[in-house]
Amino acid sequence: MNTPSTPSVKPPKSLLRQVGRAIADFRMIGEGDRILLGVSGGKDSLSLLQILAHLRTYAPVRFELAVLTVDPEVPGYDPQRLKDYYDRLGLTWHYEQQPLMEQAKTHMDGDSFCAYCSRMKRGIMYRLCREHGYNVLALGQHLDDLAESLLMSLFHGGQLRTMKAHYRNQDGDVRIIRPLVYCRERQTADFARRAGLPVIPDSCPACFTMPTRREHMKALLAREEAEHATLFSSILHALKPIMVEGELPEPGWTCLSEPSSPLG
Repeated sequence: MNTPSTPSVKPPKSLLRQVGRAIADFRMIGEGDRILLGVSGGKDSLSLLQILAHLRTYAPVRFELAVLTVDPEVPGYDPQRLKDYYDRLGLTWHYEQQPLMEQAKTHMDGDSFCAYCSRMKRGIMYRLCREHGYNVLALGQHLDDLAESLLMSLFHGGQLRTMKAHYRNQDGDVRIIRPLVYCRERQTADFARRAGLPVIPDSCPACFTMPTRREHMKALLAREEAEHATLFSSILHALKPIMVEGELPEPGWTCLSEPSSPLG
């Protein structure tokens, strides 16, 4: 297990409690897991990095934590602050470059750029997991993201679906976890600001030149929450049955001879 050379910032108890509960409820982390965390440089993934780094110092199970940043080579994206930050934390980190916007111009088929970029980044993450022996990929989506995905699926896909909290990829060799599924976006934003995390502002031209369906859903939810304070509590209650798909995967490194206990 890596030992940080610089102490990580202690997240607020509310975030630690919600992430700990999600990890326990969905059996996300077990003994010996080697976790690769995808960090874009946004407030959510950087907050999750701090939370997992802190939990690792006292968790009842041992797990490793490393970081991957994928540079999509869009104008204005400079990950140097992230690289320096990872070094200060004493974490193993990986850095991959791929000209996703240029590739999208010729390879995108019916997708939005955001969907294409997400799919390509996921492929890179899976490849890095296999090459370096990580059995878990951690992603930073939160409750707001899940609620928006649910509405997009209902309105535009005619299905009752959202992002999953814990599942295996199609090939079955990597488990994907989303420890922030009980957390609100405003919580990670507040923590990132107060802790002075090295957030890289959204610099993707495709994201800010054109309103997206997700932005419309975010605005709709904000209007409804202004009228109904318990909106997201109700949404979470409705989401929990569809945040899993069949049986939850077993946590822990698969080659261990004894069944592992989940963190939580």
